[in-house]
Amino acid sequence: MMHSDQVHIDADIVREMIFDQFPEYRHERIVQLGAIGTVNAIFRIGSRVAARFPLRAMEPVECANMLRNEAAAMTEFAAHSPFACPRPIGIGQPGPLYPLPWAMQSWIEGDVATHDGLAASTTFALDIAKLIASLRAADTHGRRFDGQGRGGSLPDHDDWMSICFKNSEGLLDVSRLRRIWARLRELPPSGLDVMSHRDLIPANLLVRGDRLVGVLDSGSFGPADPALDLVAAWHLFDSSRREAVRSHLGSSQVEWQRGAAWAFQQAMGLVWYYRGTNPAMSALGRSTLSRIIDDLI
Repeated sequence: MMHSDQVHIDADIVREMIFDQFPEYRHERIVQLGAIGTVNAIFRIGSRVAARFPLRAMEPVECANMLRNEAAAMTEFAAHSPFACPRPIGIGQPGPLYPLPWAMQSWIEGDVATHDGLAASTTFALDIAKLIASLRAADTHGRRFDGQGRGGSLPDHDDWMSICFKNSEGLLDVSRLRRIWARLRELPPSGLDVMSHRDLIPANLLVRGDRLVGVLDSGSFGPADPALDLVAAWHLFDSSRREAVRSHLGSSQVEWQRGAAWAFQQAMGLVWYYRGTNPAMSALGRSTLSRIIDDLI
């Protein structure tokens, strides 16, 4: 298991819940996906639907509210994304063998991107830049960052970073990484909040060849630091392709460095936390940290 509070779910339980709550899909084949996602267990239902089951324990009412908010964000995201993305279908109820609400959504075809698979693709880099620019152009309708997760004040993450540094001893050059964070956390704001996907990691991007064809996990779409979605540049690309993203977006030096800071904050939590339970996610953290170090030297 990836989490100490992980909730059990498997294909047999999913089949029973689909049969009871979404009988129109009861004859469809159900397959659990071996993706590197860490928040939900994902099952493909036939050829056009996916079911997402939250993995970490929480209060059912809280979970239901979260799923409703995610569905609204997904719908808003779809209105602004130039690339395909899942649409909400419905919210399932807890059952005897799974204690939380869960979500049904449309299925998007494509291959999950990796941290090194298209690192030297200018075409893919410009697709990512096009996505970020399109999301930034969406109206915030007066909303501001909601204070949840990444996308607000960098120093707000100092406590978490201290935990990451402590748990990374023996895995990474922690002394060097502490010095880098001490610099990055002091960066000033780079502009007003803009609409952001808020988790542009490879696992949430679908490709075909060297083109972006789909964007997953858009349920956190909302206002945030304009630098936040720039994490994709460090998660995915070599230095030349990162520069192509920056040039297309016209990012200032401060905005660009804040993008590195958010990627650094995310990557520091991946290496140690998923070392034994999700090696692909841990490897993403190492790769991203290496690119940031190279960029800052």
